[in-house]
Amino acid sequence: MAFGMAIGVGVGAAIGTALDDLPMGVAVGIAIGAAFGAWRRK
Repeated sequence: MAFGMAIGVGVGAAIGTALDDLPMGVAVGIAIGAAFGAWRRK
């Protein structure tokens, strides 16, 4: 879960920087990280 969250925050920061909207990017990244963490646990 922590691993997925770290990836999500990293991806989110990159997306946020690209879109010039950091909070939105981080929110998307956290959602991606949570989904990735849940998928890895299956």
